[in-house]
Amino acid sequence: MANNDEHKGNWWIWKVFWILLGVTSFEVALGIIQPEYLVGTQVLGTSLLNQIFIILTLVKAGYIVLVFMHLGFEKKSLKWTILLPALILIPYLLFIVLTEGDYASIMMQ
Repeated sequence: MANNDEHKGNWWIWKVFWILLGVTSFEVALGIIQPEYLVGTQVLGTSLLNQIFIILTLVKAGYIVLVFMHLGFEKKSLKWTILLPALILIPYLLFIVLTEGDYASIMMQ
């Protein structure tokens, strides 16, 4: 394992806390403000604002996996081997759910 000295102390936990707090605060601010151009623009059956929430949530999840599952200290190939399937599968599944939900919504009208 590279750089075990980095885990001495608890400064890295606070770094993770502040990064996640910043991204989450940005999400909350977008949710409160709800800019009209983000709410009114539809992409794949949902608003652009929802798409931004999905992307930021995936970024936070990837960061949490890298830090707390200690993948951040592994070789780049192992990181991508673990993260890439999730980064492909989750958006694909969201695409299916959103397009089918949009279709179901149209058919119920």
